[in-house]
Amino acid sequence: MLKNLKDVNAMTITRINHFHAAQGKAEALDEFLHSLVPYITASEGCLSCQVLRNEEKTDQFAVIEQWQSKDHHQQSLANFPKEDMAAAMPLFAMPPEGGYFS
Repeated sequence: MLKNLKDVNAMTITRINHFHAAQGKAEALDEFLHSLVPYITASEGCLSCQVLRNEEKTDQFAVIEQWQSKDHHQQSLANFPKEDMAAAMPLFAMPPEGGYFS
């Protein structure tokens, strides 16, 4: 049994992703990112997923995911339908950026 939050954090990984919407595509990108949440949270090893929108620069988004391990996150990406991601590419002003944090 885990005794405190520090124990939980020592065993998990956080993935933080940054997205910038193409001009005039912020609402569509917001909808797309939110549509991913059920897929992400249903993936094995996912502990949580949250989509955030910058209040001042409303074309900027962050997706924060908590995973049991980096491998779990990478496996979820491998299983994501490539055609769905390809269809969303026009929504991005630039390639998404992301990293693992612990």
